[in-house]
Amino acid sequence: MDAEKGMREHRKELHLTGLPLLALAWQTLGIIYSDIGTSPLYVLNGIWPSSGDVPSEEDVIGGLSAIVWSLTLLPLLKYVSYPINARAAPCVIFSLHFGTEEGEGGTFALFNGLFPKTQYNEDEERALTGDSGVRSAPSTIGGILRACKYPLMAWSLFGTALTMADGILTPAVSVTSAVGGIAVAKPEVANDIIPISIAFLAALFLIQRFGTAKISFIFSPFTAIWLLLIGGSGIANITWYPGIWRAYDPSRAVLWFVRTGNYDYLAGVLLAVTGCEAMFANLGQFNRASIQLSFTCVAYPCLVLAYLGQGARLITDGENAIQNVFYNTIPGPVSGGLWWFTYCFAIFATLIASQTMITAMFSLSQQLINFHSFPPLRMLYTSELVQGQIYIPAVNYTLGAGTIILVGAFQNLTNMTNAYGFAVSTVMLVTSSLIAVQIPMVKRLPWILGVLFFLFFGFFDGLFWGASLRKVPLGAYVPLAIGIVLWIVMIFWSWAKGLEDNFDGVNRHNLRHFIVNSANKPHGNVIGDGIKIGKTSAHNFSTMATLTQGSGGDENSTEEDVISKEDSKPDALYLVSEDKTFVRELNRVPIMAIFHKIAGGKGVPHTFYAFLKQWPALPRIVVFLSIKILPVARLPEHEERYLITKVRTLNGFYGITYQIGFREDFDVKIEEIVAGLCAVEARYARDDEDAQRMVAEVRVAAETSITHIMPNYWVYSKPINAGFLTPVVRFIRGILIESIYRQIAQIFPDSVLWRGHQEEIIRVGINAEI
Repeated sequence: MDAEKGMREHRKELHLTGLPLLALAWQTLGIIYSDIGTSPLYVLNGIWPSSGDVPSEEDVIGGLSAIVWSLTLLPLLKYVSYPINARAAPCVIFSLHFGTEEGEGGTFALFNGLFPKTQYNEDEERALTGDSGVRSAPSTIGGILRACKYPLMAWSLFGTALTMADGILTPAVSVTSAVGGIAVAKPEVANDIIPISIAFLAALFLIQRFGTAKISFIFSPFTAIWLLLIGGSGIANITWYPGIWRAYDPSRAVLWFVRTGNYDYLAGVLLAVTGCEAMFANLGQFNRASIQLSFTCVAYPCLVLAYLGQGARLITDGENAIQNVFYNTIPGPVSGGLWWFTYCFAIFATLIASQTMITAMFSLSQQLINFHSFPPLRMLYTSELVQGQIYIPAVNYTLGAGTIILVGAFQNLTNMTNAYGFAVSTVMLVTSSLIAVQIPMVKRLPWILGVLFFLFFGFFDGLFWGASLRKVPLGAYVPLAIGIVLWIVMIFWSWAKGLEDNFDGVNRHNLRHFIVNSANKPHGNVIGDGIKIGKTSAHNFSTMATLTQGSGGDENSTEEDVISKEDSKPDALYLVSEDKTFVRELNRVPIMAIFHKIAGGKGVPHTFYAFLKQWPALPRIVVFLSIKILPVARLPEHEERYLITKVRTLNGFYGITYQIGFREDFDVKIEEIVAGLCAVEARYARDDEDAQRMVAEVRVAAETSITHIMPNYWVYSKPINAGFLTPVVRFIRGILIESIYRQIAQIFPDSVLWRGHQEEIIRVGINAEI
């Protein structure tokens, strides 16, 4: 396999330049920055509620200083920034540089960077005679870190769970805040804010099926106008009090907290940086350069100007402005043309703001499903260019229902914003800790840089987390409860599915270890339909099977432990028992059977061995099919869709890799497989007569019957010894595996991508003790 082909076969981070990069950066405006971009709607009232006193001039400047430096240190520096000289610092310590090789971001992606998933190439997938067993994933980690794998997994999944909980709160807070502005101009409709918000949210979730690319095409112009609008309004408002620029002095923020002694102010400042985690979580939907370009050139300067302008108006028009800082600081009269124009775009922007976390939810769910940390769900790819842009219907409608329920249940924006900040601050802390570990272990930079990174950014994350923790009794218990429920589901599924995957890997079989031809069949006495093998012959056969793994086996056969070719059927195959003491001839029937390999790796799946024990005959044509999704939308016409390997020593056995683009449906075309099998037989036949015979057998089998066979694991809890706690542990383990996991696994099968008719599938039941 050449290097170019190898690069094409695995999904990599998307690299673009020129106009394509600008187009992708334009898309990010409509998806990513509308969340952090709509924070000016409620941040200052989150710090100084409308029911409280008007803050002093120094307090306003101090609060604005805290907001400006929070935006600078966290979204800009921690998540977005990149070195001026990339060659001098190729592995900088900023979050967007810590996505996976596939270009995914988020807290779970940081864990996967430390413990990457095992990658199999198509040659290994089609190797039916390789050694079985679970292959450990390549990793740069050391022994100490490897011992911390499961605590780190639990920590990263906790951050992921809270990000998903945040995904429910973001649409609720953003849309309700924007719709609430109408009460400034029309107080009589204040009681209708909740129903109006719910109507907007329902429409938002219904359009998700059109995909990120199409939605961003519609949303990006609105977000761009919104950001320019609040930036322009900020410039106009700054002229009321130019001294507001003193907020860029960080000492003002420090003095503000020292003077007021009110630690709770930080919970309000935190609202200004909500959405920065979404930038990292949405990395797979776009790419690093597009996020950096759009934030540094558009989002950051517009946000800073907006906040400074609001602060200037709050100083000069405090009594009036504090009632609703955003809407009362729009230049011009209330209910004037600019006011209504801004209000309409605020509605659009907050609807779009919800899109940030919705797409992040899709990306995070995709990662969890791919790494077997969440039940498999159907995923639809929506872009011809970016593989990470997906739509998951089940996630979309569940998220929509949860958001609408929250809006109806809270009925109070202040309580919702209290709930909002806690999830964000916790995820930021998880991200900082995992990046600090990745710096030395993955980027191969000195340990001291990881320590310094965590001390610096972890300090600010910890301050915000402590402030938001105080809000738990006031509403932050909601995302915490949602996050804990999701976290338990992820931990449970990772554990149980991991046990099943381990069983599948350990029970893979080398095809030649249990199926032999007449030349390699052990000698023994016929008993019933089988042959009983003596101890000596069984031992000799076990040795012989190992020696012949890479060859035809003839040169290792001896007269004492095999039947001579003259006394055997030339094309006969025999099944050897697991203990190598019993042999049964396999009667061949002229049909084709396609065994689907759910997991990757060498050898044949346990499904096939179980099938042979349950069925009295062996299909004439046996195909082991694995699927490989390529990082292209659609496979080019000139590319081979079916890569075929023939087992030379056993007639009728083939390994096939089915290649599809990420936007193509799973649709196995039997006529193409048959044509490929005939071509392989013609290529490797001894002569024309042999080629014609084998081609005829393939065609007859395909025309007679084609059956798709998939595994159906019926899991049982393995008895374990836990000392005096053994009865309790076995009881709890039995409930978790047999009563919970088994039932859920039946509802969410791994064959969720199957598009064929269900009557074509035979599910082979396998008792799996895990």
